[in-house]
Order: sequence, then C-alpha cells, then structure tokens
Amino acid sequence: MASTKSNGTVAGTWKLMMEDGQPIKSPITVKYTKLFINGEFVDSVSGKTFETFDPRTEEVITSVSEATTEDVDLAVKAARAAFDHGPWPRMSGQERGRILNKYADLIQEHCEQLATLETWDGGKPLDIVKHFDMQEALGILRYYTGYADKIHGLTLKMNGPYQGYTLQEPIGVCGQIIPWNFPLIMFFLKISPALACGCTVVIKPAELTPLTALYCAHLSIEAGIPPGVINVLPGFGETAGAAISSHMDIDKIAFTGSTKVGRLIMEAIAKSNLKDVTLELGGKSPLIVMDDFDIDQAVEIANFGAFINMGQVCLASSRVFVQESIYDEFVRKLAERAKKQVIGDPFKGGVQHGPQINKAQFDKILKYIQYGKIDGANLLLGGHSFDGKGFYIEPTIFIDVEDNMRIAQDEIFGPVVSILKFKTIEEVIERGNKTIYGLAAGVLTKNINIANRVARSLRAGTVWINCYLVSAPDWALGGYKMSGIGRESGSYGLQNYLQVKSVITPLHESPWI
Repeated sequence: MASTKSNGTVAGTWKLMMEDGQPIKSPITVKYTKLFINGEFVDSVSGKTFETFDPRTEEVITSVSEATTEDVDLAVKAARAAFDHGPWPRMSGQERGRILNKYADLIQEHCEQLATLETWDGGKPLDIVKHFDMQEALGILRYYTGYADKIHGLTLKMNGPYQGYTLQEPIGVCGQIIPWNFPLIMFFLKISPALACGCTVVIKPAELTPLTALYCAHLSIEAGIPPGVINVLPGFGETAGAAISSHMDIDKIAFTGSTKVGRLIMEAIAKSNLKDVTLELGGKSPLIVMDDFDIDQAVEIANFGAFINMGQVCLASSRVFVQESIYDEFVRKLAERAKKQVIGDPFKGGVQHGPQINKAQFDKILKYIQYGKIDGANLLLGGHSFDGKGFYIEPTIFIDVEDNMRIAQDEIFGPVVSILKFKTIEEVIERGNKTIYGLAAGVLTKNINIANRVARSLRAGTVWINCYLVSAPDWALGGYKMSGIGRESGSYGLQNYLQVKSVITPLHESPWI
C-alpha cells in the first residue's frame, strides 16, 4: 500500500488501493496490433513498431505497428477505391443501416473485452468504462445507424419554368485523428456519421491508446463492412497525423485534440487541397456557482466536472467561480468531498480515480501545480503524486486564484481545479469569457432569468444549467474561439460528412428545350 500527504489549509490523505499490494493483472490477451488497411491486418511498410504502456505499472503492454507516410498512402488508396468504385456509398441507406446495426451488436457482444482493453491501455476505472464509455460509444453508433436511410435533399421552388432539387452526397474519403482520453467514444463519434453517410475513413487512434480501435476494426469485417471502408493506422502525430492532414486525396479532416496541433492541421490543409475540416480543441471551462443554489449539490457537480477521468477531459470545469457569500463554505465542502475520491488500480471495483495517461502528462500536471504555487495561489488540497509505480496524482484544489495565473488560463488536462471568488453577474460573465477558449461552461442557480442571461452571454459551445458534463448522441459538441471549428455529434455531426448538390432542370415548356 502507498500513501501520501498534501500541504495546505485542509490536509488530504488518500490510500492507493491495490490487490495484495500489487496492481491487478489484466485477464485479456491482446490480439490485434497491426495496421488495418483494406480489410486486413498488415505490418507497416517500414516494419517499425512502438510500445503501448500500462499507466498503472509503467510496464509495456505490447508492441504495435507504426504507420508512417507510406502506410497512409496505402490506406488512402484503399479508402479511395472503396469510395469511388466500391459498394458502400452506392448501397441503399437501409442496407448500410442494417450492416451498421450488426456492427453495433458485435460491439455490444464484445463489451467486456473492449472495456478491459480501454482500462488497461488508458488507466480509466473499469467500472466507469463499462457503465459510461461503452454505453456512450454504442449510443453514438446506433444513433447514426438510424440516420443511414434518412439522408435526403429538398425540392426547390424555382422561378420560371424549371424544377429543382438538392442531393446530399457523401463527402468522400475522411481522415480522422482522435485523442487518448476517450478512445472508444471518440472512435465512434468520428466514424459513425461518416459511415452512415456513405463515406470511407482513414482513422488514426492516439499512439498512447491504440488497442480498442484495432479491436473494433476486426469486428467491422465480421459485421460485413466492405474492405477499405474503415482503415485504422496507429502512429504518431508528426508522421502519420501529418501525412493524413496534408494528403491530396483525402476530402475531409476531423480532429479532436490540442489547439496547438489544431493549428498545425490547419496549416497542412491550407498548403494541400483545402479539404473540409472539423476541429474540436482545448478548453478552460468555467462553472459558475450562484449563492441561491444548494451548496451540497453544487459541490457534487463541481467535484464531478473537475475530477472525472482524472481531469483528462477537454470539457472539464477547471475554473469554478463561486459567489463570495458562499465561497468559504463551498471551498471547505469541496475539499471534504474531493478527499473521498477512491484512488487506485482502475481494475479494482469502486475505484473512481486511476492514473494519468503517461509520464509526460504526469510531469506536465505536476509542473502546473508548481506554477500555481509560484504565481501565488493557495494549494488547499492534493498536489502530490503517489510513491511507487504508476502515474497517480491526487485531486488538487487551488484557492485564492487570480484570472491571469497560469493555472487559470492554460489547459492542464489533469485533476487540478481553481476556485475563484466573484461578486456580481456582470463581473463573472466578463471573467468567465476571459480565456482564449470557448468549449463549455456551466451555471448553477435557481433563478431562471440569471440562468438564461449567463447561458446567452458566455461564449461557449455548450452551457449546462444546474448540471455538468451531461451528454447524449444528439447534442452539438464544439467550441467558440480557439476551442475549434464546427460541431460534432447529433444532426450537426452528420452534416460534416455530406456535400449538398443543387440539380436544376427546365420543364418541357421552357425555352431551353
């Protein structure tokens, strides 16, 4: 057993839960570690591989084939042939929907294996993966499956003796790059609308968490999805990701990740074929707690919004603004609640807080905790890692935070929350908007007028009222400012993978006949 202590106004002590003092061994064998191109698992052209690690133990799980530029070319050729000459975009929407439904059934049948791989590869608690990530991923796939036979255009009322209509056609070959924090959800958030529309995809999972995407690729063939429709290329951003972004034969890019990488992708697109792009990027989301709201409920919402998935959430409520009359009580209760987080091996039942994804992210979070201290914030709780193996960091709370501090401006992507005090609605709206990001926000109040005013005033793609991080397949996910371009999920996500074509025909009596 390992334990640690934190300094600050409130002392925090956690115990790292292990089985017999050792991490629980994974019960699954990794079967799929090669690139998936044109319906087959193949070695990379270069023969290169890279290792994927268990963040609980820092030990190697397995070696995975590494895609580079040559592999991207092969995958794009396969996707191009499947789109230009294959059956997928030409079959009826009803038939595509039938195949995608079978795919969803297979994903559900293999839920246990996929959840185990997700936990092993990413460190996320298994209970959470089973009850949230798997269900969310399946919900997204089934949602878009239902759209497959409902994509159609409009009849146009033309001036003069003409008739017109629009066609909604699949955009083509789609390059998709997904992050490591929600691998299964992001895999299906990207491929599901594209497949429903009749597109083909070349998708790069994050090099830190490639295993579930490869497992899902295997199931796609069993479901009857034709070869070349889905191609999965594990690899690194600077090689495989860059090659996908700049490829002249890819028609669409969809990326979820950091704002820094989003800029690089935009540059690559501008220098290539000006392909269509959707970007879901970083966030530094405010959660505003008004003094009329139930404080215990507010504490639960804030704790969930800040520390879910070990804080590795772009939508996380990492800035909590609390009205001054309840600030002290809120701070005390949030610290008490955060101390109850069950930290430990994510395979152990009841664990809520596992390790960070890798050493680089672990070090970055600890660096920002030091920044908070240097800049003058007060470390109330946490701020430490655990002794021994694994990238475990305590839930961390800073108080007396100023808006210009680095911990209040930069996306830390870890279990670090800043608590800020405010007086008036006007003040908190201005301060809530004072970042380069605009991905999400929340407001907790019993006053509907305040709720509506704040929701309309915050420049964010999603605003939750009296809740936080509530999601569904039909919401619109995306951000303002440097949090991205476009929207994913729901019917908005469907439009990302369609082109609209107008067709106009003269009637018989037209002078053109």
